[in-house]
Amino acid sequence: MKKVLCFGEVLIRQQALSADFFSSPNNKLKIYPGGSETNVAVNLSKMGTESALFTAVPKNELANQAIAYVKNWDVDVSKVKWQGDRIGSYILLSANGLSKGEVIYDRKYSSFSQLKIDDIDFEELFENVDWLHWTALTPALNPELADLMGIVLSEASKRSIFISVDLNYRNRLWQYGKEPIEVMPKLVQYCDLVMGNIWAANKMLGTSIDESFDRNTSSENYISFAEKSAKEIFTAFPRCRHIANTFRFMDSPNHNLFYGTYHTRSTHTHAAIRETNEVVDRIGSGDAFMAGLIHAIRLAKNPQEIIDIAVSAGFEKLFVEGDFGNGNY
Repeated sequence: MKKVLCFGEVLIRQQALSADFFSSPNNKLKIYPGGSETNVAVNLSKMGTESALFTAVPKNELANQAIAYVKNWDVDVSKVKWQGDRIGSYILLSANGLSKGEVIYDRKYSSFSQLKIDDIDFEELFENVDWLHWTALTPALNPELADLMGIVLSEASKRSIFISVDLNYRNRLWQYGKEPIEVMPKLVQYCDLVMGNIWAANKMLGTSIDESFDRNTSSENYISFAEKSAKEIFTAFPRCRHIANTFRFMDSPNHNLFYGTYHTRSTHTHAAIRETNEVVDRIGSGDAFMAGLIHAIRLAKNPQEIIDIAVSAGFEKLFVEGDFGNGNY
């Protein structure tokens, strides 16, 4: 079988071990390779689905080690572009890495953010690939990447490649004068699979949302509304055949409640709620869900199995330090 190509920026995650970083005696950082698309590629490989990564990084030792670490998990990194001067990163300012914390992005002028269409050989990019995965993080970086992403998706579509997207919404990234709703619909039109949540779909695709929803809203109401949201997406985007949503809530740093829904044009299913008060690291749990979703669909599992596998993979990531999951589902 051909590979799933994950297209996006590899990032260095810097994890502060104290919320009062400069004044604390525990003035230290932990460092991990990651980035949403990279996380999906590694998780897929751990699950047994062959994957490849396209990104751009500079020729320096930090990038060398990050890409080598990804390759260590049997991800094909032969398509990586070695160019530019900076590798993107983000700092998570949190006492324990478990609370929401503040995220400081340092991605401007990174090698990936400076990509141009002439840097990409599409025959090489899509060689031995039958699935392309991307996220809303890429067009959020700058208008040039939004335009580039449109060309990449068009080229993949011409080759009958299955396309999936994660509607990752980060308001700190959309800083170049356009709202996601002005950019994302024209990109999502190419997608066979849309993953995200009902709030991201509203923000990026213009679907309905109930402003009264909050932590106390019942799972039954959320599940019912997810079906309504999915039907709106299916109507607006004729190519789309699969939609999935995550629902993740936290009441304390070590708490996480996790469930999800999966929709086709003929079926609507959901997974049982998973809950824990022993979270180790919730960064990357959505990416593990995405990998589980792709893995299960490629195995032609039935709808209930698909959402069960995706939710289980996302939930299992909560107990693994770093951005990557353990491949369990």
